[in-house]
Amino acid sequence: MKMVWRALALALALLASNMAFAVDAVNISADSVLARTQKKDTSMVILDVRTPEEYAQGHVPGAINIPYDKLESRANELLAAKKKDVVLYCHSGTRAAIAAQTLKAQGFGKLLHLEGDMVKWTRENRPMER
Repeated sequence: MKMVWRALALALALLASNMAFAVDAVNISADSVLARTQKKDTSMVILDVRTPEEYAQGHVPGAINIPYDKLESRANELLAAKKKDVVLYCHSGTRAAIAAQTLKAQGFGKLLHLEGDMVKWTRENRPMER
């Protein structure tokens, strides 16, 4: 019975994080992110909100790393990006949803979510930096 309740709690948490993205960030495809990166589009910042260890193992080219749980105290590092498109991603979406809520509360209005996060990026053999 405990396992059923845990599974239900996990499902509700995932649903809530996906609902948060519906409000706080618009999805952007990997193709769009790569195209904008290749054009050296300065109106976009890519933000990896995973741990530094995960980031070091491989990340989207050009991404900066600020873990989701450090965003509140390190948001000043993103002040220059406040009016830019901020593309958020993590491993599978949960931490990026939390990061979107944090940034929205701090006045960031152009939040985008990388569709599929690193799970999809890796599965599709997209380019990575290390």
